[in-house]
Formats: sequence, C-alpha cells, structure tokens
Amino acid sequence: MNEVVELALRMGDNCLILGHRVSEWCGHGPVIEEDIAMANVALDLIGQAQMWLALAGELEGQGRDADALAYRRDAFDFRNLLLVERPIDDFGVTLMRQFLFDAWHKLMLEHLVRSSDARVAEIAAKAVKEVTYHLERSGDLVERLGDGTAESRARMQAALDALWPYVGEMFASDAIDHTLAAHAVAPAPETLRHEWDTLTGSALRAATLDIPDSDFAHLGGRAGRHTEHLGYILAEMQFLQRAYPDAQW
Repeated sequence: MNEVVELALRMGDNCLILGHRVSEWCGHGPVIEEDIAMANVALDLIGQAQMWLALAGELEGQGRDADALAYRRDAFDFRNLLLVERPIDDFGVTLMRQFLFDAWHKLMLEHLVRSSDARVAEIAAKAVKEVTYHLERSGDLVERLGDGTAESRARMQAALDALWPYVGEMFASDAIDHTLAAHAVAPAPETLRHEWDTLTGSALRAATLDIPDSDFAHLGGRAGRHTEHLGYILAEMQFLQRAYPDAQW
C-alpha cells in the first residue's frame, strides 16, 4: 500500500523535525539536568525518525534510505505537523509544545502497536516505550510550572495560548488516513481527539491553566506544504549533505 509509505513519512518527519528543534536546546537549557534531558529526548526522536524513514524508503522502492529522505528532500515534500516546527522561543513554549505533541504521539503509537501491518506495529512497539517517558516528563513539568509561581503560570498560559491554534491539525484526517483506517493499519487521527482531550485536559487543569475555547484544524493542511520555519530548519539540517553530497570521513 502506498498509504503505508505516507504514514511512515508523516510519523518520521514529525520525529525528525521535532528532534532537530529540541536539539537546539543542547548547551542552552536552564539547568544542567534539563539540558541533558532535552538532548536525550532529541536523540530518541531522531532514532524513531530513522526507523520510520527507513521503512518509507524500503516500501517506496526508489533507492532512497533514511538519510536520503531526511537530507535530500525539499521542504514541499515534508509531511510533518506545523506544531513541531515552531521556533523554540523560550523554555516554557518548548515544554508546552512537547507536552501537546507527546500526548498525541503516545496515543497514536498505542494504536499503531495493534496495526495490521507488522512492520508498522514493530516500530510503534519500540517507540511507545520512549514516548511514554517523554509524556510523563513533559506532563509533570507543565503541571509544576503551571501550578508554580505567578510568573511561571503566566508563561505557561501564554505558551498554551500561542500553540493551541496548531492542535487541530493533529486530528485532521484525509483520504489516506481513511484508507489506512479501513485496512486497520492506523487510526484516523480524528478518532484520537476525545482521548487526547481527556489526557491533556487532566494535566492542564492540574496545572491551573485555562484551556482555550477552540483551535483551527485548517492551519497548514496535510502533506506538501511549506512554511518559513521548516525552510529555516532544513537549511541548517541539510547544509552538509547539500554542500558535500556523499561525503565520507
């Protein structure tokens, strides 16, 4: 199924781009413990991206491996959510973005573990263990900072308000999603919304944060769109391969 290639690209691109974004905190974290923790999360995501993109490359049969898909595609060919490519801004925004994505990521992987496609299920089974930890960590920090000082609460509320418009895209389903769901390969993203609302709502209320009234699923659409933020990320991430193709050390 060509739709499985698309699924692998979407999952892989989310992990790749967010992993790169999170890695930008390496050496810049507010405390040493968080600096190391963020670096570990980034490594986990890059490792997951490698598995998904390797599967996509194998299934499409065009001779492209994970590295080729990561470093030699143009921005228009990436399938990631807009949420994961947002600039790191401050640490509060980074943590809130991580929490919102982690909740979606964990739910998606838990469904993919039961995929009718054994290759998809195998990758999901490996990734969900790491993502479960990611969600525990980000959720705990969001609660502690939201229910912390007046300043920490204000910054977390501002982060939530700024990122909430990007939430809807996580649950926007298209024809590819519906085909995958019909073959029990992956759930249609729209079916995850209730679970996600329940999961995140509990943590956000514990953090004493006000959940925005609505979001906009239309932001960015699905595959093949480009933003200035993704272009910036790729300019950094792909520089070496573009400047020195097939370089070896």
